Amino acid sequence: MRKKTYAVRYSAGQPVERIFSSGVQYPVVQAPEEPLLEKNDVLRVLVWNIYKQQRLHWLSVLQNFGKDAHLVLLQEAQSSPELIRFATANYIATDQVPAIILPQHPSGVMTLSAAQPLYCCPLREREPLLRLSKSALITVYALQSAQQLMVINIHAINFSIGVEVYGKQLDAIGEKVKHHAGPVIMAGDFNAWSRQRINALYQFASEIALREVRFVDDQRRRTFGRPLDFVFYRGLHVMQSSVLVTQASDHNPLLVEFQLPA
Repeated sequence: MRKKTYAVRYSAGQPVERIFSSGVQYPVVQAPEEPLLEKNDVLRVLVWNIYKQQRLHWLSVLQNFGKDAHLVLLQEAQSSPELIRFATANYIATDQVPAIILPQHPSGVMTLSAAQPLYCCPLREREPLLRLSKSALITVYALQSAQQLMVINIHAINFSIGVEVYGKQLDAIGEKVKHHAGPVIMAGDFNAWSRQRINALYQFASEIALREVRFVDDQRRRTFGRPLDFVFYRGLHVMQSSVLVTQASDHNPLLVEFQLPA
């Protein structure tokens, strides 16, 4: 029997909570008191495959670039005490979808946010060849404008023959995005290392009206000459985008600043 997919929520001073995909509904009607952004603020987002914190100085990178972000979208995040301490000290909510249950701490996508999400939908898809799982997380946040921001943090299927399972993982996300009327950010490690995969990804983004963030000095991690990490968006303006070169992971973090339309 396949185990249920769930997210684990870490909040300072609160017990750890499990959130199951079957226990949530969308769209969200009510909004909490605290929005993700202050009025006229710039939305700062950090996206990074953190490589299970296997290299030195990963915490320094987060402390220098993550603590001032409204959203930190991590892939291959291992829920070590050091990472959870950083997250709960600097963010209102931290949600992780365990994909791989390691001996000590599970690993998967993790979203750190400056406000409690209105909605949390964990997703998981099994690699057809290695039988390991990849995870994704959809969260929704209130904005000052009474709109709601949907954020998708994804670590896409890597090893597969063809793109059928790859497309299946994207389609599960697309079904949620189609019902969302407000701004959207979709980002993470898409493992788009083949022509088939990059074509499937761009086709998917086009179908749900997402645009790609461009990087002038593009130092993103590449495989077979193709970048693996992407940020897509709609209903927002890109103010700045950059790639931070570091040896603290096998991927370089992406930093993007967005502004809501007036």
